Amino acid sequence: MFEDISVGVDIEEISRFEGKTADRDFAFLNKIFTSKELEYSFSDNNSSKHLCARYCAKEAVVKALQALNIKGIYYRDIEISNNIDGVPIASVKNHSDLQIKVSLSHCKNYATAMAIVKKPNKVSC
Repeated sequence: MFEDISVGVDIEEISRFEGKTADRDFAFLNKIFTSKELEYSFSDNNSSKHLCARYCAKEAVVKALQALNIKGIYYRDIEISNNIDGVPIASVKNHSDLQIKVSLSHCKNYATAMAIVKKPNKVSC
């Protein structure tokens, strides 16, 4: 019944991303984040909480995908953005058929995220 649904979760210390700048840490940040994610994160004075929360979401999505035997996904293949209402959404490059729900949260020291991934139902003829 649940073989096509998986859950992933991650928690990280925000301090991992404190002091990171788009210029100085370009190579590191571009291995993980898309340009849209970096633009969003650095639009706030406290970019570290946004970077960390998005990192957690990517890690949670990867964990959920691996449990569904979907491998070879890199962090930059996953994009965490917000819909028009500000709700976080996730998409995976070359896997538009996946249904993904994400939830992000952060406090002073930690960020966390949870992802639920559902593979499309297989239709047999």
